[in-house]
Amino acid sequence: MDNTRVIGVEAGKLPPQAVDIEEAVLGAVMLEKDAIYDVIEILKPDCFYKEAHARIYQAVIDLSIREEPIDLLTVTQELRRKGILEEVGGPFYITQLTTRVMSSVHAEYHARIIHQKYIQRELIRVSTNIQERAFDESVDVDDLLNSSEQALFEITQGNIKNEIQPINLLMKSVIDSIQAAGKREDSLIGVPSGYTKLDRITAGWQPTDLIIVAARPSMGKTAFVLSMARNMAVEHQCGVALFSLEMSAQQLVMRMISSETELDSGKVRTGKLEPSEWAQLDAKIGKLNNAPVFIDDTPALSVFEFRAKCRRLVQKHDIRIAVIDYLQLMTWTGDTKGNREQEVSNISRSLKAIAKELNIPIIALSQLNRMVEGRAGGLQGKRPQLADLRESGAIEQDADIVAFIHRPEKYGFTEDTEGNSLKGYAEIIIAKHRNGALGDVQLFFKENFVKFVEPDTILSTDLTQVFQSKMNDNVAKSDEEYGNSSFPTGGMNNMEAPF
Repeated sequence: MDNTRVIGVEAGKLPPQAVDIEEAVLGAVMLEKDAIYDVIEILKPDCFYKEAHARIYQAVIDLSIREEPIDLLTVTQELRRKGILEEVGGPFYITQLTTRVMSSVHAEYHARIIHQKYIQRELIRVSTNIQERAFDESVDVDDLLNSSEQALFEITQGNIKNEIQPINLLMKSVIDSIQAAGKREDSLIGVPSGYTKLDRITAGWQPTDLIIVAARPSMGKTAFVLSMARNMAVEHQCGVALFSLEMSAQQLVMRMISSETELDSGKVRTGKLEPSEWAQLDAKIGKLNNAPVFIDDTPALSVFEFRAKCRRLVQKHDIRIAVIDYLQLMTWTGDTKGNREQEVSNISRSLKAIAKELNIPIIALSQLNRMVEGRAGGLQGKRPQLADLRESGAIEQDADIVAFIHRPEKYGFTEDTEGNSLKGYAEIIIAKHRNGALGDVQLFFKENFVKFVEPDTILSTDLTQVFQSKMNDNVAKSDEEYGNSSFPTGGMNNMEAPF
């Protein structure tokens, strides 16, 4: 017996186990050739309490991988080939296992019992380790919290097993969601961003999706997600969780107040407001004050802390979406041996898993590398590409949607080729969309109020003319092709950039 399997057990107590059921499962997979398929998705060798059983089961898996028959003789031969036949009890013990059951009819049920006992032992092991380290005065408390969360996270992630579902059961829930979307005037089935053309492409941010919003510094990433958070919470009453690793909660709220009241952000920050402006502030912050927005400004937030906080917010406040500002500031406490790219890969992969687990969309802001700034080709050359995502190609791979923020004036381009002003002009470029169309969405950035708005809400005549002259033909064509549909099938990919 492996002594590590009983660590931390109190005197007089045995770890959770079901040795007789382990014998029954091993006997079943050797009796019937297809029995292994009933248990292989549930059990791994570590799930067995008895070390000999774990080795026998590994031999069974190895035979299955090689697509060789699994029976008393082949398993015995495989153990002999590995040189461990006598260590696990010899041929006589292997033969005895096949006498424990008459058939494999209950193999799956028995496998789930074994798996349950394994999880209980893992929890005992982790909690014992936490207890021992908690008594050690030399251990940093923050490190202890991070490692504890990571250990529990790994147990959870390694043991989430979704059942295979027949299409007839899935069909009903999908039809229900389609009917619910059809009853809405905007036909959205996800969390609305508050920007009409963006929602037309995405149909709202979808549950389980990981959305990456990326840009170079000072392009307005934080302002964009704050504008969306305001739209979601105030206009659509959707709970929003904001995790800010860069700015304090007070700074974020100050930005939101400036955006909501349309008072100059510099004046709001310094408090140098005229009496009329104070009255304007008091009159306009009511909706924002009552909005279901929850802000966490923990620096160097680990992915394990993020998951725990999100779970509590979903359970207690029914949040519908989580936003992270920004991904590269998150930490991973696992062993990556100083490899930052691997660390970011683990973070992005975990964020996608958390989105699926909690059934909410997660928006993570991300930096772009400097390559975009040095790229030739004029204004077109400055448009971000998927290859510009910083530190890890895994971000592109794990994301369901990748959106870039592009503001020409930040690169010194203040006019288009026709001499129209580009001041305040912004594009949201949907560069990857796993479940829908790509496209570009034109917005306007009000720098004094740090907010993004749609072109039809601005007063800048010159800029309005740029949007209208460059987009009218495409919008008309889009409306003709798609009607009121929220699911364009490719026309947005061919829309010309308005410069």
